[in-house]
Amino acid sequence: MTELSKIRNFSIVAHIDHGKSTLADRLIQSTNTVADRDMKEQLLDSMDIERERGITIKANTVRIDYIADDGESYVLNLIDTPGHVDFAYEVSRSMRAVEGSLLVVDSTQGVEAQTLANVYQAIDADHEIVPVLNKIDLPAADCDRVAEQIEDVIGIDASDALMVSAKTGIGIKETLEAIVQRLPAPTGERDAPLKAMLVDSWYDAYLGVVVLVRVMDGVLKKGERIKMLSNHSTHHVDRLGVFRPKMQDIDELGPGEMGFITASIKQVRDTRVGDTITHEKKGTDVALPGFKPSQPVVFCGLFPVDSAQFEDLRDAIEKLALNDASFSFEMETSAALGFGFRCGFLGLLHLEVIRDRIEREYDI
Repeated sequence: MTELSKIRNFSIVAHIDHGKSTLADRLIQSTNTVADRDMKEQLLDSMDIERERGITIKANTVRIDYIADDGESYVLNLIDTPGHVDFAYEVSRSMRAVEGSLLVVDSTQGVEAQTLANVYQAIDADHEIVPVLNKIDLPAADCDRVAEQIEDVIGIDASDALMVSAKTGIGIKETLEAIVQRLPAPTGERDAPLKAMLVDSWYDAYLGVVVLVRVMDGVLKKGERIKMLSNHSTHHVDRLGVFRPKMQDIDELGPGEMGFITASIKQVRDTRVGDTITHEKKGTDVALPGFKPSQPVVFCGLFPVDSAQFEDLRDAIEKLALNDASFSFEMETSAALGFGFRCGFLGLLHLEVIRDRIEREYDI
């Protein structure tokens, strides 16, 4: 159980290709969270398609232990959020689970549109924001111009922005110190009824649904019965732990801490992101604010080339929907194409990603 004053929860906000995943890699590496032999690039991007396109789709977390210059030991919880607008809802609820953000801007490119969208979500969530100018080792870097741009366009004081090169490791120590010194500690009551936010969930073939939670108030322990406030379903907590990026079991999560639970939940549909988790008995009835189901905006018909593959396609789509709560589908028939599905997506990138995964993971 970690003291609240020793915890820092933060996310990294950046445009695609501004070096967010590389910075996360360096923070993990420099604190020896992962042994050198297990270190690989884009450590937190677990899907093949994330590594190949160099984008982050699912929010991932890691718990970093850091001994600061003041001699105290801190626990830093990093959420690596998607940078692309199609996955904005993934970002918005990840933001609600943390208190601060590192705003990473490429010092050769400057502020870009997507950076703004995510920064405004961080500002909406009352974050303390620390600007980080990345790629300062490149000859085209123009730190003064970009710092001015951050002040003019976003309106954040960039006079003490951190100068970093995530690739070569310059400024990583200063970044860790800034997280400890400049970002606020979480607040929460240990003795209050349990209130935990469901930040993300995904399906694991062995464990069932794994749920990523951030405890706001109270204490969550292994073996307890919990209840989801959106649909009042109850579950028994089988495993409880933290990510260092690999799963590590612990006995309890207190206020301000982030971790995962598994509770023999069958479908990701039953775990709505942004939902509130509490104890079945003596729990709270007041849900955390900001929960909304995601709305699809792009629709497309998916049909198998060979009608004999319809069952396979249905299995593939159902399995992907297990893992992706923002993807919706219903059956449809067409005189020309036969049986297929009408699917709803958050945007064109989301559509491409799902299509690629159906072809790649299910050979259809």
